[in-house]
Amino acid sequence: KSEIQLDWETFSCSICLDLLKDPVTTSCGHNYCMNCIKTHWDGEDHKNIYSCPQCRQTFRPRPVLLKNTMLADLVEELKKTGLQAAPADHYVACDFCTGRKLKAHKSCLMCLMSYCDQHLQPHYDVPQLKKHKLVEPSKKLQENVCSCHDEVMKMFCRTDQQLICYLCLMDEHKGHDTVSAAAERTERQKKLKESRQNIQQRIQDREKDVKLLQQQVEAINLSADKAVEDSEKIFTELIRLLEKRSSDVKQQVRSQQKSEVSRVKELQEKLEQEITELKRKDAELKKLSHTEDHNQFLHNYPSLSPLSQSTSSIDICPLSYLEDVTAAVLEVRDKLQDVLREEWTKVSLTGTEVDVSLPQPEPKTRADFLKYSREITLDPNTAYTHLLLSEGNRKATRMRQQQSYSSHPDRFTGCSQVLSRESLTGRCYWEVERRGVGIRVAVAYKNISRAGSWYECVFGLNDKSWALRCEKNCYSLWYNNVQTLISGPVSSRVGVYLDHSAGILSFYRVSETMTVLHRVQTTFTQPLYAGLHLFFNSSTYFVSMFVAES
Repeated sequence: KSEIQLDWETFSCSICLDLLKDPVTTSCGHNYCMNCIKTHWDGEDHKNIYSCPQCRQTFRPRPVLLKNTMLADLVEELKKTGLQAAPADHYVACDFCTGRKLKAHKSCLMCLMSYCDQHLQPHYDVPQLKKHKLVEPSKKLQENVCSCHDEVMKMFCRTDQQLICYLCLMDEHKGHDTVSAAAERTERQKKLKESRQNIQQRIQDREKDVKLLQQQVEAINLSADKAVEDSEKIFTELIRLLEKRSSDVKQQVRSQQKSEVSRVKELQEKLEQEITELKRKDAELKKLSHTEDHNQFLHNYPSLSPLSQSTSSIDICPLSYLEDVTAAVLEVRDKLQDVLREEWTKVSLTGTEVDVSLPQPEPKTRADFLKYSREITLDPNTAYTHLLLSEGNRKATRMRQQQSYSSHPDRFTGCSQVLSRESLTGRCYWEVERRGVGIRVAVAYKNISRAGSWYECVFGLNDKSWALRCEKNCYSLWYNNVQTLISGPVSSRVGVYLDHSAGILSFYRVSETMTVLHRVQTTFTQPLYAGLHLFFNSSTYFVSMFVAES
């Protein structure tokens, strides 16, 4: 018996878990059905790297596999000699057979027995037996019998969430909410269908994201290649003076390229893992949905493993930091002869080791600022419960009544604040118009506290946020609880300009010429989010909440 068991497992495909069909052998020594491994590798075509499902060894290019004729002959021999005598774990035996028991063809939910073809015939010929419910062979028929009354359980108690028999209705389940097992199966089948639809939608969404990430990898590579090529051409004219600088630019662009490609591929792999898990879960639910035995369906339904947390949505970074290299180097070429020392800072690569970003001249006119703008929205999951968001989540109003927001860990609970949904990197510009007593126009890191002390949460009172406090007659800039008073007339509209990689944050009085209120020069260590803090009994909305990344 143990020998047959070994043969069965040895000649089974690890993908479909059945006996091998048209067996093929990979170079790493593992065997699969030809169609199974082809289907598996078809799913990896977009990566151009093919892996063994068992040992994960990778192959490139895609291997050409031929049928393993020796293994195919062995499988055919096993079918002739061993399949009929396969271990009990692989088939259900007929309960009526004496001596050597034949393989059961059907199980009866009324008789609670399994029958081979010969002993099943009365269920097709005898009128009383024709009414019995026949299902695929099952070893778990006794689980359909009530342990207290030895009766078939055909009812389901929703109060206690368990299968019961008719006698249970008169005993410990009297007065409970009960329905037939078939009715409960129908209800849960609907929920199972909805779960499958959600999983399939998530699979489609994740596959689209994987494709988008692949396009991002290609775009990063192309942009980086172009930046390096253009920079080398320009530096050739100044090779005696700038040979080292040219090498630095090339090295840092490549470093950023490698970092960005690595980040995107890492996320891509996570999405592919999530797709695999979703497909596995879908297969489980599909198998369960095809279970004919209502009781088995209900037994197995609560044992299904829950879905893991979905991968967070992808964040496609712009490629402007690579394109800016060429523009900055061109500017230096024209000016370097006379003012090398003074102008060199405009082309030096700043930030972290892999941050390729050149400081650019700050825009002068409103039209120049608007080149770096696009509309963004406020995130309802961060809004204080007395803030009403409207106009497509671009307007926030301070209300006396508490709003019906659901509980969320990102929500501000102790101060009347809200953050934007979009993160801000690169060069960005947006405008805020206020109505009411006063507000704080801010930028903040995502990890700013949402609950706790006033100094941990409020924009400008900690080292995780910068805020321009706009009151009726004055402005003031706040950072880490340090106030800087700002002189000049107050207007209802404020413009905010951010050059994240250069560490520049500027607030403007909006007009055609734009008047700077205050400029911050620092180093930002994380992506920023636009923020609003509304004083009581005032309203603020983003007339034009623009964000763009060059």
